[in-house]
Amino acid sequence: MQYICDAPGSKAWFRIETEGEAALESDAMGHAVEKYFRQAWEAAQTSYRPGPIPVIEQNIGLKAHIRRTMPLFLTLRDAEGQALATAMLPPGGRRDPAFRIIVVGPENRDPYSEHEEAIEALGEHFGLTLDRSRCYPYR
Repeated sequence: MQYICDAPGSKAWFRIETEGEAALESDAMGHAVEKYFRQAWEAAQTSYRPGPIPVIEQNIGLKAHIRRTMPLFLTLRDAEGQALATAMLPPGGRRDPAFRIIVVGPENRDPYSEHEEAIEALGEHFGLTLDRSRCYPYR
């Protein structure tokens, strides 16, 4: 996981970078982030078009392409490393009106009552508004 930013209450946001990390997040949180991570990874991998380079070197830029084009999957952790919330932001954390940002807690419960300040900190870090009405899909 890659550190992204601190949040109030001795919490921090981290980027989920591998399918294994996504699987651990799914297990810890009791939701399907692993499935969505895998789908996004496969879509990004399928969209990769290497330039006119020798066949043996065609996949050199694949990993960078995937990191640029797939959504950001993030986990909020407390000081002991316990998973508290999961977020999915647009690729690169850039504003995209067509992208559905999602923030959920354990078992897809609403994380805002306990972690609203931490979610706001993530939004501030990326310059996004992560309000409950738009980001929590199970109102």
